[in-house]
Amino acid sequence: MQQNIIATFAGGCFWCTEAVFQRLRGVEKVESGYTGGETKNPTYDTVSLGNTNHAEAIQITFDPKIISFEKLVKIFFHTHNPTTLNQQGADIGTQYRSAIFYHNEQQKEIALQEKQRFNTHNPYKKDAVTVIEQFAEFFPAENYHKNYYELNRNYPYCTAVIDPKIKRLLQNYRKDVKEKYQKVEGVI
Repeated sequence: MQQNIIATFAGGCFWCTEAVFQRLRGVEKVESGYTGGETKNPTYDTVSLGNTNHAEAIQITFDPKIISFEKLVKIFFHTHNPTTLNQQGADIGTQYRSAIFYHNEQQKEIALQEKQRFNTHNPYKKDAVTVIEQFAEFFPAENYHKNYYELNRNYPYCTAVIDPKIKRLLQNYRKDVKEKYQKVEGVI
């Protein structure tokens, strides 16, 4: 019996990436947090200052019998702008970098292949700057960041920044989206 697998991505604000990936079939859990830096037990405030080298990231627990790591990486590349260095929209700094933190050599190879595939056929006409590096340690974010989009759908940030990502997910990967998220009021 194959167990669930972990994937770790950073694609800007973790509120956005959490909202996208928790909608996917086969994804059991998405946790927002920090990774890629040197500081032990960072907080949102210390990461936001840009001095820890941590990125806002998500850790995804998924069932590979339902959704593959390759599909997760493909969705990752298509639901944020991986061509902007240390920036996603108005969020600027290394904490908002695009990164895939691989847990084994197979994940590394898949991430490299998908990055190349994205660079060959992408809407931005620039190559992805996504960093692909070995996973080291993940620090969960504070409780008020968890399930942020679901709890704050009407906040301006959510409607302006996250809703378009959810719309893109539904337009391009609807068959991979859990039934309960197939139609979202105000998005599609």
